[in-house]
Formats: sequence, structure tokens, C-alpha cells
Amino acid sequence: MRHNKKFNHLSRTASHRAAMLSNMAVSLIMHKRITTTVAKAKALKKYVEPLITRSKEDTTNARRVVFSYLQDKQAITELFGTISAKVADRPGGYTRIIKTGNRPSDNAPMCFIELVDFDENMAKTAKKAKRTRRSSKKSTEAQVDAPSVEETVAEPVADTAE
Repeated sequence: MRHNKKFNHLSRTASHRAAMLSNMAVSLIMHKRITTTVAKAKALKKYVEPLITRSKEDTTNARRVVFSYLQDKQAITELFGTISAKVADRPGGYTRIIKTGNRPSDNAPMCFIELVDFDENMAKTAKKAKRTRRSSKKSTEAQVDAPSVEETVAEPVADTAE
């Protein structure tokens, strides 16, 4: 019986699934964002978030445990160097999954999974105002050429009758 054994096997053997998740985790750590199917992204999220949590504590044992999952020295260096420094104060939720629609060939639901603290587009910084079709160059020039309210107000005429 398989009571309470819920995780997606992704139609792969255990060794193939472990190798695939390891490779995807290395790609995510090195590139900070990868595009994949939603099912694989959800499985990868469960796989990589404990590794990022483990990387917060930079000990020899933690490095060995993470290396047993990833098998890539450059990814370990990146994880324990830049990534662990950025997520040091975050209590969890290191990745974000954003759905991008369906793949044209087989209609599989696609998404990209990214590390939250490394996304420049969604960072909470001041953004420039975007120009819309209505606010064309002509209308902004017309506003500049038009006299301001202060210039159009007529000066009060002094009464000389008194």
C-alpha cells in the first residue's frame, strides 16, 4: 500500500528522477531562473529549498550534505557564497514559480522558476513611468509650449480714481 506517499514521480525511475532534479537544481543555482514544466518546477521547489536552507550555515558538514545532492563544485560555491548571503534573513520561500502558458508542441503547462532575491524585474525599486500610446511625444511638447497658469493670470489694475 502507498498510503501517505504523495510526491510526483514525473513518469521516471527513481535514479532518473534524482539525476534530473539534481541537474535542474544546479541550473537554477547557476542561472537564477530556468524555464520548465509546472510539474517539474513544483518537484524542484521541494528539492532545492531545503538545500538553500542548509546553505545558510556554512559548515563542512552542510557542504558535504548539499554536495551529495548536487554533485557540482561550482554550484556549491555559488550556493554557499552569493545565494546564502542574500537569503540569510529570509525564513523560507526562496523560489517563485510564474506560469507562462502552454507549450505549443504538446500543450504542456510551462512556467519559469526563479530565486526570489535575484529577480531584478520584480525588485521593489522605483520604476520609471511607462509611456502609453495616448501620452505621445506631441502631447508632452504641447504641454511644454502652452503658457502656464501663472503667465495667463492678468495682473490686477490699480484704481487711479481715488
